[in-house]
Amino acid sequence: MKVAFIGLGVMGYPMAGHLARAGLDITVYNRTASKAEQWCQEYGGKAESTPAAAAQGCDAVLLCVGNDDDVRQVTSGEQGVLKSMAAGAVLVDHTTASASLARELFAVAKEQGVSFLDAPVSGGQAGAENGALTVMLGGEDKTYQRVAPLLDAYSRFHKLLGPAGNGQLAKMVNQVCIAGIVQGLSEGLNLAMKAGLDGEALIETISKGAAGSWQMENRYKTMLADQYDFGFAVDWMRKDLGIAMAEAENLGADLPLTRLVDNFYAEVQEQGGGRWDTSSLLTRFTRK
Repeated sequence: MKVAFIGLGVMGYPMAGHLARAGLDITVYNRTASKAEQWCQEYGGKAESTPAAAAQGCDAVLLCVGNDDDVRQVTSGEQGVLKSMAAGAVLVDHTTASASLARELFAVAKEQGVSFLDAPVSGGQAGAENGALTVMLGGEDKTYQRVAPLLDAYSRFHKLLGPAGNGQLAKMVNQVCIAGIVQGLSEGLNLAMKAGLDGEALIETISKGAAGSWQMENRYKTMLADQYDFGFAVDWMRKDLGIAMAEAENLGADLPLTRLVDNFYAEVQEQGGGRWDTSSLLTRFTRK
């Protein structure tokens, strides 16, 4: 397959790299052209100056950009990929965006014979670099089966969860669950520090029981060391939680804990922590 990858941020850069290592013919586009040139020097392939040029003649176009507006620009904009994609091609959006946008793109793509999947990912930068992402997909099964081998290159698990938009809905649930877990971990570690407990020994013990989580296993050391200059940024988490809360309001679903944690993340931003890892919720207690 000839593949285009649009968006070479902290997630897209390594994801496209895994596809190149799998031996695929890759063309890339990135808004900052120097990043695309750097990627080509590292992995081969070629870079184009517009999304449309990158998508020309491709069997599959994958993208991972910032938000709904970015997705619209690189898909339906004047130089978007849908301007050049041929009938029979597949468009896969790995951006965390709204479910309504996914449904919109599914319909727009279908009009010109292009298949579409919304496919947000979980696992963060480390998951992308290690090829161990989880991919949640919405769309048609026949389209999913076509691109499943591509997803295998950078994921450890992927699953079709229903029609267009369901991938994004699943990602909203994912982020809501993470928000609550990180807040609970932050409060627990703050209590432990106030009580004079040995943090290492504590986590070694409770992580083996019902309190254990990915966040606990992968973030407790840096949280205890007050280090946050890495990982999934607070700014991105607030964007994702905003999408989830807007969708919940439309559905009549109450998310009281999510609203609370989103406010706590706003406090972290006010401290200058917009680019800190989401585990920086602990700083609300430790850096006062």
